[in-house]
Amino acid sequence: MTLVAERRPESARHPLCAEVVRGFGPWAGAAVLLTFTVALAADSTQWQGGWAETRERLHTVSGLLGVPLALAAGCWHGGRERRRGTEELLAVSARGPLARLLASVLPLVLWVVAGYAVAVVLAWLATWYRATGDSPYPVAALTDAVVLASAVLAGQVVGRLVAWRLAAPLLAVGAYVGLGVLSYDGRGGLAPLSPVVDGVTTTADPVWWQPVAMVGWTGGLAAAAVLAYAARRRVSAVLPLAAATAAGVLLVQTGDGLWHTNPVARRQVCDTSTTPQICVNARYEELLPQVRDALSGLTGRLEGVRNLPVRYEDRPGRPGRDEVELPMLTPFGWSVVRGELTDPREYAWAAGMALYGRVECDEVDPLLEAVDDAVEHHLAPSPLEKEFDEQLAERGEADRARLEARREARARLEAMGERERRAWLSEYFATASECTPSAVPAL
Repeated sequence: MTLVAERRPESARHPLCAEVVRGFGPWAGAAVLLTFTVALAADSTQWQGGWAETRERLHTVSGLLGVPLALAAGCWHGGRERRRGTEELLAVSARGPLARLLASVLPLVLWVVAGYAVAVVLAWLATWYRATGDSPYPVAALTDAVVLASAVLAGQVVGRLVAWRLAAPLLAVGAYVGLGVLSYDGRGGLAPLSPVVDGVTTTADPVWWQPVAMVGWTGGLAAAAVLAYAARRRVSAVLPLAAATAAGVLLVQTGDGLWHTNPVARRQVCDTSTTPQICVNARYEELLPQVRDALSGLTGRLEGVRNLPVRYEDRPGRPGRDEVELPMLTPFGWSVVRGELTDPREYAWAAGMALYGRVECDEVDPLLEAVDDAVEHHLAPSPLEKEFDEQLAERGEADRARLEARREARARLEAMGERERRAWLSEYFATASECTPSAVPAL
């Protein structure tokens, strides 16, 4: 007796599986990933190390480059059946137009969002490696992902309606120009509707409901377009269209009220062991040891000196009473690159200038200029001091006389004893804002 083993039927694969692993979707996801990677890498010195900077850069690239690319991808993919000549065959299939559209576009949405998600993770890893404080902002990334998905859906409808091969690139160019114009000044009447300028900056956060309204605005428009094109009852598109209209009106009417100062940006982290104290914005608290080390020579020479500001402060707005502004740490790419101070000596010089710069004086008397230069030379000389001296020495007689007066003042200050110098500096800082030589202690 022969036993015949029964062959188990192979499990049927879902039709979406073929769409996910083959076709245009993987290429679109790769294009999104490549676009984001190149755009982010091109100016990495301006965002790497700061979570708020990373959020802003990702958001800008997503709105200005990602949305046009997603629209073009959806539009090109939407004309696939027409290019293949299978429109009539699909029209007689058992599935309705809406089911066919969703089965076609959802894998593409998945790939576009996946490419964006990988770019976000890579940017977060790069920032975490050089993080200066603060923490990631996942809500902004999730909102941008929904906006990109909505752009793919809207592009799909355009691709099915417009029988022209150049529709996809022209749609991308039009979206790029439109978003650029809408976002030009960032505070125009319709600017809050733009996914490029919706309040995500390094110094401000959107109100809690703004991301929800942006999702309702972009997602509602995309859903309305899909239902109006493919739903059996096209009147069903009224509901998402109404939601999008309500969200858009709310965004436009709220205007500047959509943004508020980042709570973390209002807080400071301070080192109280120095004179003056050194405070950095809480978003960059990891930079405090570097700033303290850079200013150690300056603060060490000021130990025991009176009439100084209480602290260096680093927060939005003007310094408070008995405070002086810390040299700028932002925007990244200048004083700070990838979480490191680029030139500690220059940074210390800028911090010293904040203490004794006579910014209110229309013109500084040469005698005062020599005294200020001597204090600058003692506390935190400019890295270019030697070059400046050489330039003065090569000029006319008047400039050489100024240089000689400066050198004599430097020598007299350095020749003082520690106690005498502290007393003189205390008297000097009491008159740091005076513009007449008679009000400043002689040197």
